[in-house]
Amino acid sequence: VQLQASGGGLVQAGGSLRLSCAASGRTFSSYAMGWFRQAPGKQREFVAAISRSGSTTNYADSLKGRFTISRDNARNTGYLQMNSLKPEDTAVYFCAKSSIGQLTPRAELYDFWGQGTQVTVSS
Repeated sequence: VQLQASGGGLVQAGGSLRLSCAASGRTFSSYAMGWFRQAPGKQREFVAAISRSGSTTNYADSLKGRFTISRDNARNTGYLQMNSLKPEDTAVYFCAKSSIGQLTPRAELYDFWGQGTQVTVSS
């Protein structure tokens, strides 16, 4: 499995970005996926996860209402729509493949990771 995250960039506070995660290798619809982020000097934190079909999602409590995870299995691509961005959202964002069937916020249960895409939100 290979995952390629893209779509990051520099945006002003209050703005929006949509991240993409292009997948190859194993059939995309066969696994759940998630997004994580890591700010400088901080641990990697869970952002959101989505089931194989896309019918079920889960979010970090602090991000509910601003971020939306989705996927297009026909295009082998996952997405993270980020609205009302804040400077504290500045981080490298990673997409990852879950190794288990259930949605989970535990990074150790994701076995393949993309390279990350930088998101910088200016105040």
